[in-house]
Amino acid sequence: MAQKNIFVIGLDEENMETLRDVPDSIHYRFHPLLGIDELQTGDIDVKGLIRKAQAELDAFEGSIDAIVGFWDFPVSTLVPMLGERYGTRSTSLESIIKCEHKYWSRLEQQKVIDEHPRFALVDLENDAKPPEGLRFPMWLKPVKSFSSELAFGVKNEEEFHEAVAEIREGISRIGAPFEIILDRLDLPPEIADAGGQACLAEESLTGEQYAVEGYVYDGEVTVYGVLDSINYPGSSCFLRHQYPSRLPQQVADRLRDVSKRVMKQLGMDNATFSIEFFYDAETDEVNLLEVNPRHSQSHAEMFEYVDGVPNHHCMISLALGQDPQLPHQEGPYQVAAKWYYRRFADGVVRRVPTAEELRAVEKEIPGVKVEVIPSEGQRLSEMPGQDQYSFELAHIFVGAADDEELREKYDRCVEALRFEFDDDGTAPAADGGTGPN
Repeated sequence: MAQKNIFVIGLDEENMETLRDVPDSIHYRFHPLLGIDELQTGDIDVKGLIRKAQAELDAFEGSIDAIVGFWDFPVSTLVPMLGERYGTRSTSLESIIKCEHKYWSRLEQQKVIDEHPRFALVDLENDAKPPEGLRFPMWLKPVKSFSSELAFGVKNEEEFHEAVAEIREGISRIGAPFEIILDRLDLPPEIADAGGQACLAEESLTGEQYAVEGYVYDGEVTVYGVLDSINYPGSSCFLRHQYPSRLPQQVADRLRDVSKRVMKQLGMDNATFSIEFFYDAETDEVNLLEVNPRHSQSHAEMFEYVDGVPNHHCMISLALGQDPQLPHQEGPYQVAAKWYYRRFADGVVRRVPTAEELRAVEKEIPGVKVEVIPSEGQRLSEMPGQDQYSFELAHIFVGAADDEELREKYDRCVEALRFEFDDDGTAPAADGGTGPN
């Protein structure tokens, strides 16, 4: 059997290791396409990235069997654009943008579901005011961002205006290149008028957060996992994602039903997705927070721990025209989590755990994998892709027999990870929560 050439946009070492664990990987040759730094940091040169990717692909002498990517914009949009040029399978560019443009996504969602917050655009150009009909507390966010960049929770008009000022100053970093992609589509008037540098206000949701992961194959929507998203106490910052969810089955089924209706409406096909939800047990209300038109590559280890196969399998199978049919509960552990070890104050990193120390931790504690985020000498507030309230120090993946063992393994990892900082006392915007000082 001839090997398939699969080009992975933004391939990094961690994901390369996980891709080797997908079924039939012996028959695949994975080729990196563009570097993660040029895709995720600094100014995003969309036109330059397209030219560079095409030059690399045009110079390749073998067959181009698939082009995939698991990062947010611009990777998510490069996949269908390059797929159209080179004849590889992907969902349409329009379906991706319908998910990623937060205002367009909300307009499409409200055609088929009621499970979403009240929302409205905010005019950044003039004297911005809270939209009529929306109540505090609310969230302000650009219509296009990632990793919660420039997303602010506001409780009153003073915080509203402070958030608007920060969004106005930083929105062009992603919004301007996003508009270059929008220009490729025949947009509805309301989306063309909003553009890619608009701001969306949404009433804050109550309850606990959950995530749904799935894929669409030949028009059929499959949900293969529901996860718990657990925050630091008193904070909107994730402490961990946990799989499988502990939700009652009937609630999980409601999330699946809403997900299927929305993905059909958005027109996704032959692609993976993840959707974030809130569920309030006191009111029994479900609300959709956000649709991501890609699979969550950062959850791959959790699915491998519990189901026996990383969710990268879904992305690869669909790109090759196959139904993924992800296995269920065939892994070595009953439960798994991705923990976010954070710091809630700024500072300069003077020491991070060494590679030898990490290997020792992973050897001593079975079912554990640790990824350190900052580098020595780096200021935490200058790291890319952070939220407005905290800084990620490490991602800690844990597989366990039950919740108690899950927590015990995490605590052992944290105790073993030695970070050191020069602390200047500067903290992000107040959002509560606890973390290393």
